[in-house]
Amino acid sequence: MHADFIIRGAEIIDGTGAPRRRGDVAVSDDRIVATGDLSHWTAGREIEAAGRVVSPGFIDPHVHHDAALFMRPDMEFMTNQGVTTVINGNCGFSIAPVTRPENLPGQLAAIAGRPDLIFATYAAYRDRIAAEPPAVNAACLIGQSTLRANAMDDLTKAATKSELAEMCRLLDGALAEGAIGVSTGPFYPPSRASTTEELIELGKIAHRHGKLYVTHMRDEGDRVIEALEETFAVGRESCCGVHVSHHKCAGLANHGLSTTTLKMIDDEMQQRDVGLDTTPWIASSTILNSGRHKQATRVIVAESEPYPDMAGRDLADIAREWNTDLDDAMERLLPATGIFFIMAEEDVQRILSYEHTIICSDGMPTGKHPHPRVWGTFPRVLGHYVRDVGLFSLEEGVRRMTSMPADRFGLGGRGRIAVGAFADLVIFDPATIAEGATFENPIQPAHGIDRVFVNGREVFAGGKPTGARPGRPLTQTAPVQVV
Repeated sequence: MHADFIIRGAEIIDGTGAPRRRGDVAVSDDRIVATGDLSHWTAGREIEAAGRVVSPGFIDPHVHHDAALFMRPDMEFMTNQGVTTVINGNCGFSIAPVTRPENLPGQLAAIAGRPDLIFATYAAYRDRIAAEPPAVNAACLIGQSTLRANAMDDLTKAATKSELAEMCRLLDGALAEGAIGVSTGPFYPPSRASTTEELIELGKIAHRHGKLYVTHMRDEGDRVIEALEETFAVGRESCCGVHVSHHKCAGLANHGLSTTTLKMIDDEMQQRDVGLDTTPWIASSTILNSGRHKQATRVIVAESEPYPDMAGRDLADIAREWNTDLDDAMERLLPATGIFFIMAEEDVQRILSYEHTIICSDGMPTGKHPHPRVWGTFPRVLGHYVRDVGLFSLEEGVRRMTSMPADRFGLGGRGRIAVGAFADLVIFDPATIAEGATFENPIQPAHGIDRVFVNGREVFAGGKPTGARPGRPLTQTAPVQVV
């Protein structure tokens, strides 16, 4: 038997949570064609991987790389950490469908990056990815704030019946064209005025297509319990599966509250389709004027349009330098983004440890000083939280990055090492894998990642991108038959 290439002698962690096993993995074209003892096989290329783990490529279910697929198509900030598939369109912001480009909210304009990187239909966005492929695969949710900007003149108000009907029409069309669900962001100004009824109606459209309602909830701080209750109500009333994005308990007053929120999620999960993901960091990142600076022990300015030289500086230091208070300094820096130290380590570990939690980065790769999660999230979990802290096994850590998100978001044929599955693979050293990115120096490659393959082609090796761009636009599909 002959393959295009064979990875020899690795510890195979197949993504299902099963114990690792020593063996070989053979790939032809874009598929895994054999695993196990393949000493009787030949290949055009042999890759020796003794002492290394080979696993499915990691799937990041929550990113804001919508335009980065075209602006930075080698996607090094993803491939350097073993990520082979991303899901865009989160927190209510997607760059398709945009039918009124003149009405873009500021956050959406920042994600788009360039005026030409917005699309009137989801199909146009999907086709652009296929025509100009990046190094990784990409699926996309349709954002509530994007829909609102298309249908409404005044985003500070609740949608009228006709405006909501237009939002639902656009969502229905985009889901029919292959988008994998709807994302809402009532936390953010463009959708803050949306009612629970609006969220339910969007959930009904998602349910009609058998797709998920994914939400950056209305509050992750003092009213996180009420926000969870609203999310569950959306699921109950729309009959739609709901997914809580980057679950956290933000602010000093809410540290330790994850014992309550996880019980709420667990109880609701016994009755309905509920899921969640989270990041392995005690700091979050969002717009600087989100109000989170009042809840944080420290704030780093990630990017400021009027003061770009302030990127990477502490907001408190800037305020002292300007002889003013935090609020005034923040206003002067706008538009800007920040990094907010608002979570407790005990909550981060508790949420990570919860058996149904999927790993995500919530990364946005713009600016001079992004959150280190953009470059280092997945190695941080496998290095710090698996190897050093011992929260769960390496097999379980890989499962939360591979088969769990693949199954949750309907990405058939991804997330497992099995015959017939797509050859999205990462080879890494379990003894050295770790994030290189820090809050002080966030643009640093990860440690311990040897090689990364997407659809059978090597996209990262020897510490740098290979230049290959075999990524594909992904739609929700039935699982590919694997052996």
